[in-house]
Amino acid sequence: MFRKDSIAVKEWLETSNKALLVTGARQIGKTWLIRDEIDKSGYKRFEINFINQPDMVEYLNAEMSAEDFLVKLRLIMPEECKPHETVVFLDEIQKCPEIVTKIKFLVEEGSFKYAMSGSLLGVELKGIASAPVGYLRVLKMYPMDFEEFMIANGVSTTTLNMLKDCFDECKPVDDFVHEKLMSMFFVYLIVGGMPDAVKKYIETKDIREVDKIQKDIVDLYRVDFSQYEEEDKKLKLKSIYDIIPAELNKQNKKFVFTMLDKELKFDRYENSFLWLKDAGVVIPVYNAQAPLIPLKAGKSSNVFRLFSSDIGLLTSAYPAETKMELISKNGEVNNGAHFENAVAQQLLANDFDPYFCKRSKVGELDFLIELSGKVVPIEVKSGKGYKSHKALDNYMNIEDYHLEKAYVFSTFNVEKEGKIIYLPIYMSYLLKEPKIDQLIVDLDISGL
Repeated sequence: MFRKDSIAVKEWLETSNKALLVTGARQIGKTWLIRDEIDKSGYKRFEINFINQPDMVEYLNAEMSAEDFLVKLRLIMPEECKPHETVVFLDEIQKCPEIVTKIKFLVEEGSFKYAMSGSLLGVELKGIASAPVGYLRVLKMYPMDFEEFMIANGVSTTTLNMLKDCFDECKPVDDFVHEKLMSMFFVYLIVGGMPDAVKKYIETKDIREVDKIQKDIVDLYRVDFSQYEEEDKKLKLKSIYDIIPAELNKQNKKFVFTMLDKELKFDRYENSFLWLKDAGVVIPVYNAQAPLIPLKAGKSSNVFRLFSSDIGLLTSAYPAETKMELISKNGEVNNGAHFENAVAQQLLANDFDPYFCKRSKVGELDFLIELSGKVVPIEVKSGKGYKSHKALDNYMNIEDYHLEKAYVFSTFNVEKEGKIIYLPIYMSYLLKEPKIDQLIVDLDISGL
């Protein structure tokens, strides 16, 4: 299946002298992506998996110098893996993170290219954080987004180009295509973006088979909670993760800590929330006090919404009947939580740092992002009243906020009214920061 991150890995193989570290949650396709691109590149691949080959953790242990590491590495490499023709792929690097600190020497020595992959579940980032920045490229992977889901299901390049044109020019999508894509998006809400789940859906079209894959992944996460965390944290991590579906269905969609413990203090649980975030399992969207640049300056670190990192894993918690009603677009099913989770997931995958905003007497905005140096509000509507957005109107009318445009995602087609751009929910993948090839600042120092 096509992954957009393959472009970055291919570019690294062809042009970069740095090592590559691909991070992300379990089961999102990191290992497959690296193997696939190396094998297509013409390089030889020498691979060590520190989970499947636990003896390698001791063999390439932390105490040895980088020089000794390279000597021992050469001893176990087959003859066909020649210098300057081989990529050394170190998988599940979280089991031996000290290797990352040796990267400077290994890159400078130059015999091989080095690719590493590690799940953030249980990774101690201290060793990785201390690696010299100039010698390591870090690529964060996420579950498949809706564009990748469309490609996996056979949507043509012609259709994708047409959607891009409609987005850029604010013109409606053909009604027939719009209805087809809305139906596909509702399936995406159930299947999600975990590659094994997507693959199973494409092969069988059976939601129950997909559900088995998703439950296996959730069970794997639970094992990690138990394996990596202290006894008192296990309960916190599992409890937080388990109540995400219920919390999202609430009217205010904010995480209420007393759901876990009536005597709960946030500072007792803060590390657990951060652990789940760093593990790539959840997406916290923090409250910004006002829609002003920079949003981070007004961040309230103890007020946030908590979303699942994958919409399919979220809906896997629901009964099969609810899933089928969701796919059939039953109006009685609350789609709002699913729509907002899908948008939060997409914004993160598109390198945005999303926030929400709630102010008394003004109202609540679903999301805020910084786009092209401006704050842009985003509302997500699942019903027919998608043009009813009192809070958004209130914010747009406050001159001090200087809000030039806003997006409303819904089940309806493309339309623009004043500063508000209405887009179908499946177009959220097109909301990206424009690429800037150069940013040249030429100073005039004459006379200095």
